Amino acid sequence: MPKLTKQIVDNETQYSLDLPVKVLQFGTGVLLRGLCDYLIDQANKQHVFNGRIVVVKSTAGLSDDFAEQDGLYTVCVRGVDSNGETIDEAVTVGAISRVVSAQDNWRSILQVARNPHLEVIISNTTEVGIQYVEENIFQNPPQSFPAKLTAFLYERFRTYGGKRDKGVVVIPTELITDNGLKLRECVEKLSAYNELGKLFNKWLKYHVKFCNSLVDRIVPGKPDAATQAQLEAKLGYEDSLLTVAEPYYLWAIEGDDRVKKVLSFEQLFDNVIVDEDISYYRERKLRILNGSHSASAPLGYLSGFDITYQCMQDPAMSKYYESVIYDEVVPTLPFEDQLAELKVFAGDILSRYRNPFIQQKLIGITLQQTSKMNARNVATIQRYYKQFGSVPKHFALGFAAYLLFMKAVKNENNQYFGQRGESFYLINDDQAAYFSEQWQGVTVETVGTLVNEVLSNTKIWDTNLTKLAGFAETVTELLTEMMTNGVKATLEKAIL
Repeated sequence: MPKLTKQIVDNETQYSLDLPVKVLQFGTGVLLRGLCDYLIDQANKQHVFNGRIVVVKSTAGLSDDFAEQDGLYTVCVRGVDSNGETIDEAVTVGAISRVVSAQDNWRSILQVARNPHLEVIISNTTEVGIQYVEENIFQNPPQSFPAKLTAFLYERFRTYGGKRDKGVVVIPTELITDNGLKLRECVEKLSAYNELGKLFNKWLKYHVKFCNSLVDRIVPGKPDAATQAQLEAKLGYEDSLLTVAEPYYLWAIEGDDRVKKVLSFEQLFDNVIVDEDISYYRERKLRILNGSHSASAPLGYLSGFDITYQCMQDPAMSKYYESVIYDEVVPTLPFEDQLAELKVFAGDILSRYRNPFIQQKLIGITLQQTSKMNARNVATIQRYYKQFGSVPKHFALGFAAYLLFMKAVKNENNQYFGQRGESFYLINDDQAAYFSEQWQGVTVETVGTLVNEVLSNTKIWDTNLTKLAGFAETVTELLTEMMTNGVKATLEKAIL
């Protein structure tokens, strides 16, 4: 079976390969490839936008897969649409011109800054990527992502003398609130530290547009070996970069008319939104999608399930997802005039969870579970109390399972492991050591003390959750039952 290269792609993709580079992208991850790069490719094939992407890889090496395939890869879109129809289609993406390692070839990346066609910079360097680090941007290469970006922008400024039409639109897609504003702040601090001058700062202020943005698409990435072989047999070629994605997507970008003009592909896609305020899209995703994930993942995992799809096939877990979303999240969102639309969105979320093609691992969702519970669900719990004046029982159940999930049974080289049945799992959380200490010596009779200690920790929750009437007592009762009778039995008793 041949390997995917430009010799075997169709005419539309061949046309796209001749387009100029208009985008610099920091990050090679599957979300960017399965969403942003995918959409740019689709626009190119419709003769809109008409630009390719140079991708910056932060680490050394490992760009051979892209080079061997001429930057090409396949996105297999698999799932069920809102009408219940199965979607199973493959798209060859030719938007990536090349992938360059910053560690190995930083000068080559700086040369892209001199490209007159460049208009857009995209990034996804994980949530910790947008942090200010005081460093010299003239290193080869700079270490942090903001420093790399500052060096790149300064090279462009020096090349074109601060011309207005050589400014760019910067769109970070890291999953943090106000990602564009925070990235701009880092760049401005680095400019001051490196004494880049008033003219550069003026160009940065007026001609480099930093946009807050929000991305949403489940892109698990490369499938398991059996599915990979099955898909490649159907495609007729080997693809080491093959990526699976769900049909649903959203890319919301905070921008003005200038941004709309630059991102000309926005006109082609209903779910690519350029608006001066994207807070509505951010809030509904954070609370409904991300919030329900974080509330449910420990509960599902400790009930014996490994992926979201398995949870949705179980009557109790499926009802839990539905109940926490419809009964406790949607009614508390501050968009009363859009309640009907929010319910439709919630239904779409549940349909996405039921997608049999997406193997979304629950243990992966629990990465940094504590900070996610705080960012995604504490405000919802507080809103529920304000609106209904009672305990949100489904969130209490999820919270109890989360506390049990954080119980470490062993510590190896400062890595903490919990236990499910006969197997162990890594507690991948910055608060793992704290919880390990809190669980020391705790019994069924004394678990209430642990609950009160954790819920009252304002450093974790930015508030004292024991002040919410009945919440600590309900969590304690449910956690006690989980420790006594098991998580799955407690779930079924509470929900069915």
